[in-house]
Amino acid sequence: MFLSFSGERDVQGNAYSSLYAEYGLRPRLTLGLELGRSSGGEASAMFWLQRALDRGEGPNRFSAALGMGALERRGEYLPLAQIAVGWGRGFDSLPVLRRVPRGGWLSVEARYKIAGAMKDEAEIAELAARGAGLLSYLTPESEAKAELTLGWHAGESLMLIGQVRAEEREDSGFGAKLAVTAVRDLIGPARLELGMIEPLSGPGERAVKLGLWVAF
Repeated sequence: MFLSFSGERDVQGNAYSSLYAEYGLRPRLTLGLELGRSSGGEASAMFWLQRALDRGEGPNRFSAALGMGALERRGEYLPLAQIAVGWGRGFDSLPVLRRVPRGGWLSVEARYKIAGAMKDEAEIAELAARGAGLLSYLTPESEAKAELTLGWHAGESLMLIGQVRAEEREDSGFGAKLAVTAVRDLIGPARLELGMIEPLSGPGERAVKLGLWVAF
């Protein structure tokens, strides 16, 4: 089982906190839960099932997931749904990266999420027009996301993770961010996560992230 508690805050004071959990039901089937709350007055919950599409042989790992949940914003409750596909591979099977000491991984994940229509469409449109950072922490009616992640085991107790995030939102169009994170072992199964997120295009502001990982 894996748990993570994290919080993100940008330079304008907009914030988002979340609880993420994974539990292996079977060797190729994982149950997940994500709870989130933003400073914009939105809360969400989503359960999802992820299935491995490969047989665990060879260097490539493929997966697909389906999630269902709900969000609440200012007293209004709406359904959420998400589909996702992923691919991953270790450094030891990549021609150039296999030379990196201690190894690591490369992964790509694509997700598509839809939500029920909110009644605050005029306010959201105004935030989008102003490029307000708060918009990044509110759920649009539809969004497509892709994440390219490069992780490196920099030491016995330290991981460095770089991630490029691209998304196409129904309310604000295309946006991209670069996230850089360091994860360090603490005591027992606990790890500390500290990172920075830098917008490359679209709405959003520079933000910092602090989290705690626990694996059982």
